[in-house]
Amino acid sequence: MSEHDKQTASTSQQSTSDDLNSHDKIEELHTLTNRLANELERSRIAQYTELLNRPWKLIGLNLLSGAARGVGIAIGFTFFAATIIYVLQLLGALNLPIVGDYIADIVRIVQRQLDMNTY
Repeated sequence: MSEHDKQTASTSQQSTSDDLNSHDKIEELHTLTNRLANELERSRIAQYTELLNRPWKLIGLNLLSGAARGVGIAIGFTFFAATIIYVLQLLGALNLPIVGDYIADIVRIVQRQLDMNTY
């Protein structure tokens, strides 16, 4: 085999491997693009931008969610405070030495505040 034939064979092999590499790169780019498109669809970016273009709907949704959050916090705090007061009353009834006096004072203060008509 002559030098020219070797160079031609080497060039054709290189050309074939370059075509395969570029085809692989295109396939990888296509897969990545599809994955990105699917992620954007799942993130619902179109609905978000549509909502941003309708300010009155956005304001209404924010008011509704804020009111719901406020009611939830109020109910949660009420249950939490009631539970704490109940536990403190139970501990106060045990007549523990030093701790019992502090707990009894706290319970008396809370009950006095609840009994007051501040309205």
